[in-house]
Parts: sequence; structure tokens; C-alpha cells
Amino acid sequence: MANHFGVIFPGQGSQSVGMLAELASSCPQVQETFAEASDVLDYDLWSVVQTDADDTLNATTITQPAMLAAGVAVWRCWRARGGVQAAFMAGHSLGEYSALVCAGALDFSTAVSLVAARARYMQEAVPEGQGAMAAILGLDDEGVQAACAEGADGDVVAAVNFNAPGQVVIAGATAAVERAQAIALEKGAGKAIRLPVSVPSHCSLMEPAARRLKQKLQAASLAAPTIPVLHNVNALASQDADGVRKALVQQLSRPVRWVETIREMQTQGVEQLMECGPGRVLTGLNRRIERHMGIFPIFDSASLDKALVELAGK
Repeated sequence: MANHFGVIFPGQGSQSVGMLAELASSCPQVQETFAEASDVLDYDLWSVVQTDADDTLNATTITQPAMLAAGVAVWRCWRARGGVQAAFMAGHSLGEYSALVCAGALDFSTAVSLVAARARYMQEAVPEGQGAMAAILGLDDEGVQAACAEGADGDVVAAVNFNAPGQVVIAGATAAVERAQAIALEKGAGKAIRLPVSVPSHCSLMEPAARRLKQKLQAASLAAPTIPVLHNVNALASQDADGVRKALVQQLSRPVRWVETIREMQTQGVEQLMECGPGRVLTGLNRRIERHMGIFPIFDSASLDKALVELAGK
């Protein structure tokens, strides 16, 4: 089964208050992982995730470490229960860091430090309110790209997340995103939905953040992944640490090629997927990308037990 088994990790947008609480009741690795992250961050990440007392969970600087820890925690639970090793891994945007930790390329504490810095660099690159993202539904990739080209008018706006056929996210300067949304609807999009985010991820406005992240990555200890991790920027796996560094820098200001990533896994023989993390966002996308590929989201005890039976024969 391992040769046909891939693992994917969600990024921002899958977080929710109280996430993984039920799984934590039966799997000590959850709170252990969050405690490790808290030691690096100097605040109680688990408490923030469970209570969100100050309405901060959706802030980029909190969400990114929280989702990193969530993905790693679920994978650790899987392995602790005897779950089989994967043949391939990938993560959506921020989730790529979870994949790299679980594939042995990054120490978890190092990843927490990197992700915290990444979030800060992204937020500081574009002042809040000056950047935006929107989901364009029901229009093909070419139509979305054309809407961005027509709506730019000297500003930055681009297709940045190719999430599934007919589901593409755009990002850029707020006014340009709004123009592109209107043009996409004129071109036949079913919906053009502004996303509740403060950072226009994966577009050229993130280049200042990418330059700062490059310096941080150069000082960080990385290794070649022991499991191939398909990168967002090209749906290919790096063979060494320098390749991983390059891909993570490029990822900040280039599109997430998620459809290509899933299809590359299928080309490589992956028949079953497991989504490690809260929610089922990637599971929903996968049913639009390759509906015949089996996928098992793990976010609580019941879903973990089901995946163990179906994927590990336990």
C-alpha cells in the first residue's frame, strides 16, 4: 500500500477554533506537538487555538504556526498508531512546511521559527487593506488569467492558487482584485468571492517577503527529504536541501499549482491520499481534481480509525 499512498497537508483557511481537541483526547502527540511549537513562539499556541479569546486565530502570524503544528501533529498520531509510511507528500501553500517536517527535511522547531518569520514578512510586505484575494468559481484557468490581465490597469493582480478545475484564487492590490472580480463575472464566472485575508499571498507583491525569507532559510538547517515532497511552484520534488530552500523562496511570490501536484502524484502511481489536518478543504478539492482517487481526511479519532483500517489494514 505504501507505494500507492500519498499524504497532503492543508494551509491557511482550514483553521477553526477548537481544532483537533477531540483527537487530542486520545492522541497525546497533538498537545505534545503544540507544546513544542509554544516553546519556540513564547506563547501558548494550544490555548490560542482552543479558545481564540482575543479573536486572533485568523491573523496570519497566528494561523501559520497553528496550521503547521496541526498537520505535523496529525501525522505523528498516524505514525504512533502504526500507520504506514507514505510514498509522496505535498502541502498546500503553508502546508508545504508540514510536509517537509514529516518528510525529514526540516526539524519541527526550525520549521516553527521559519513559519513565524514567514508570516511576519508577508504581513509587513503589504500594509493591511492594500492587498486582497478572491476566489473565482466556474471559470477556466485561461478566463481567470485574462480577467486579471484586463483588470490590472497598472496594478498587480494574478491567478495564484490553481486549486481545482473551475476554482482559482486571485491576489494582488485591492482595487485590481476588485476589477478582476467584476471582469471574471462578465466572462461567465459563477461567483467571485472576496476572501477574508489580510495578505495577498503568492503574487509579486510578496517579493520583498521572499527576499527576507531567503536570508532566513540560508541560515536554517535543512536536509534532503526522505520522502519525496512535491513543491507548489512546479509539482516536482527536490533532491537536496538547496532545492528545498529555492522552492520555499519561490513559493511566496509564485502560484500554488495544486491541480498539477495531485495529478503528478497520480502519474507516479499514488492511488490513495490522506489529508492531515483540521477540516476537509483539500478532500473537497481532490474530488474535483481526481474524483476516482480515494482520499481520507484525518481530523479526529473516528477519521483516524477509519484511515487506519482502510489504508493500513489495522
